[in-house]
Amino acid sequence: MPRSPTLGDRYQVRLSAEVAEGELLWEPDQAWRDRTHLTAYLRWLERERGLRFADYAALWEWSVSDLPAFWQSIWDYFGVRASAPARCVLADRSMPGARWFPGAELNYAEHALSGEHRGGAAVLWAGEHTPLGAMSWQQFAGAVRVLATRLRELGVRPGDRVVAYLPNIPHTLIAMLATTSIGAVWAACSPDFGATGALDRFGQLEPTVLFAVDGYRYGGVERDRRDEVRALARALPGLRHVVSVRYLYPDQPVPADTLDWERLLDHPGVGAEEFSFEQVPFDHPLWILFSSGTTGPPKAIVHGHGGILLEQLKLHHFHMDLHEGDRLFFYSTTGWMMWNFLASSLLAGAVPVLYDGSPTHPDVDVLWRLAEEAEVSCFGASPSYVDLIDRAGLAPGERFELTALRTVVPAGSPVSAECTAWFYRNVKRRLWVATGSGGTDCCTGFVGGVPTLPVRAGEIQARSLGVAAHAFDDSGRPVTGQVGELVLTEPLPSMPVRFWGDDDGSRYRASYFEHFPGVWRHGDFFLVNERGGCFVLGRSDATLNRHGVRIGTAEIYRALDELAEIDNALVVNLHRPGGGFHMPLFVTLTEGTVLDDALRAKINDQLRHTRTPRHVPDEIVAVPAIPMTISGKKLEIPVRRILQGEPVEQVADRSALADPSALDAFVEYARNQPN
Repeated sequence: MPRSPTLGDRYQVRLSAEVAEGELLWEPDQAWRDRTHLTAYLRWLERERGLRFADYAALWEWSVSDLPAFWQSIWDYFGVRASAPARCVLADRSMPGARWFPGAELNYAEHALSGEHRGGAAVLWAGEHTPLGAMSWQQFAGAVRVLATRLRELGVRPGDRVVAYLPNIPHTLIAMLATTSIGAVWAACSPDFGATGALDRFGQLEPTVLFAVDGYRYGGVERDRRDEVRALARALPGLRHVVSVRYLYPDQPVPADTLDWERLLDHPGVGAEEFSFEQVPFDHPLWILFSSGTTGPPKAIVHGHGGILLEQLKLHHFHMDLHEGDRLFFYSTTGWMMWNFLASSLLAGAVPVLYDGSPTHPDVDVLWRLAEEAEVSCFGASPSYVDLIDRAGLAPGERFELTALRTVVPAGSPVSAECTAWFYRNVKRRLWVATGSGGTDCCTGFVGGVPTLPVRAGEIQARSLGVAAHAFDDSGRPVTGQVGELVLTEPLPSMPVRFWGDDDGSRYRASYFEHFPGVWRHGDFFLVNERGGCFVLGRSDATLNRHGVRIGTAEIYRALDELAEIDNALVVNLHRPGGGFHMPLFVTLTEGTVLDDALRAKINDQLRHTRTPRHVPDEIVAVPAIPMTISGKKLEIPVRRILQGEPVEQVADRSALADPSALDAFVEYARNQPN
């Protein structure tokens, strides 16, 4: 359907033919500002606390300087329910080791399911071969309570680990909430991973129960996972139960030594008044998220019930501005933190929209078709997906009726000025582009959208409330207007409780606190400008040091995005004996393109003129594929180590890659390099 001609009438949008970084693209009008949760919170602070703030910057400054007052206000504003009160907000402010809300006992799942009284749909889902469906709150919450009761009957106790080898379907969301409602600890892995990759993650946890799918579809291909499930179950010590979800082969019986999902839930209903949520301490383990695992065993990052509850309430209301009944979609697998973020939209009364399958099958516009059909309010997209859609010449706003769409959230990698402007040119003008950046480590955004502020091209609107994010120079001093290390100078409630198996905390400390003692170093390049706008510029541990000048790889990728011939790229800087260096640029090309001298010259000219001569590579190499994790991260550090001669099996886990064969060309390149 054509786009409505009324879109954009009430909102100011400014677009030039060539968008410049920092160019004003959109401003909310007063009616927009008045309806936001952030405005309601400011009014509440004035009414209940006697606090008034001139602007967002002043509110942010208070939120990171008076931590007890800010986080107590979040608790009170959202009416967090606890069976036992906290003795104080912050017993210990040090990092690592901050102690939040000691004495409080609560349950994350209890809050996530509090929307049951509203009725209507609790969750929507679709897949490559599954039309859009809905599960009512009665069905959804009822299934969670029945499954939680059955898990208790199976002997699952608070603190036990329950793991899932499941795709992005309602079963996974039900299993997560059932697990956490009884105080057990959840961890998930997408069935994209083979048994080895899943075992690298789950093997650390000694789980009690494994939920597993028989197979899934991706790109129109059926992928049987029954052999992988058997291998995984045999290898997990202490595993007592396997629950099989018959997804790909619904007519096939489950193995005799496993439990069938359908039979497990074929049980008398458990009413809300009969069910008891396990009340656990604020920092009791909620779920375990895993780092990418591309350079060694994945870190098993433990998050707590209370910290995630407060962070996600704040994030979804103030930085996503989700309202009751809004529908949130973000393309994700179950092993990525964005799945947990999507699930947590229940805390805001929103309806998560799940999708299982390829984002480009059967057509490149499949996700926008879903957005129209599901009446999505907030659509999450990675810059790489936007680039793919743009190269296909698709303008979703011309092809689909996106009347309900109010917000898009680009996340997953640095967002260019052109990417920000693309949404206004090709989706709709009456739109808030709420770019964000954060991480698995804290399961939240450090910087992100603010619904009352303007949107500028390539610029993240502001630092998130309660997040004391700064750019530090090499001496550990905060800097404005220049690139530095992204650090957090104050603790967050959702910082990891610990790493699983890291009994003395040494791996945890080494990961975040070794470089700047007492300060969280996240590992990204970061810039904050004078007006508070933010730029996250890629991993600092993948730094390109050219003639003493540090260059973020994201700068190179953003320049190459403007070349139609380049599909993807990866650049590394290799140190040579005697203090020299060599910087090769690896590219994949669009169909029909050949890397000849003319294209090499065009690439070099683009980097020289849009960046600096230091950005020009020493060599340009065409490869079949760029190594990426399943969640879309480039393997810059593992590639650099491979090119420096380290064995591939020691630096990269192929099962963690979207395309395990993508490393082959780099291994061959390293083999042919002079010593």
